[in-house]
Amino acid sequence: MAIYLWLIAAIVLVIVEIVTAGFGSICFAIGAGFAALVAALGGNITWQIIVFAVVSMLTFIFLRPVVMRFLDKRSKDVKTNADALVGRRGMVSERIDAAQHTGRVAIDGDDWKAVTSDGSVIEKGTEVEIVKLDSIIVTVVVV
Repeated sequence: MAIYLWLIAAIVLVIVEIVTAGFGSICFAIGAGFAALVAALGGNITWQIIVFAVVSMLTFIFLRPVVMRFLDKRSKDVKTNADALVGRRGMVSERIDAAQHTGRVAIDGDDWKAVTSDGSVIEKGTEVEIVKLDSIIVTVVVV
């Protein structure tokens, strides 16, 4: 009977982990799984609780930081929003001329005010690369 309670607890904790994604509940789910194993091997309730507590604590102390570091590293590598524009290529949709303060670049259907990195003039239809983003103005160079 105890084995089923531990398994149900483990399943519920896995579901909670899926919803919260903080890698905390899964540590307790692993502990509950080991407690279910102890129950299946005939261990009494005292040993089941001890194994649950020790395994949960060990996974929380040793496994969770490694996984969190791995997940955190991956999330920092992904550029989002405006930062993702730097390095992208676009097409000049309106002549870029620093003297007249004009110029626009189309990037994936969005139209951005643009300036050149060296103050040069770039004609409409020229392919450019975004090298800098300053608020809503992109700085470009000819590709």
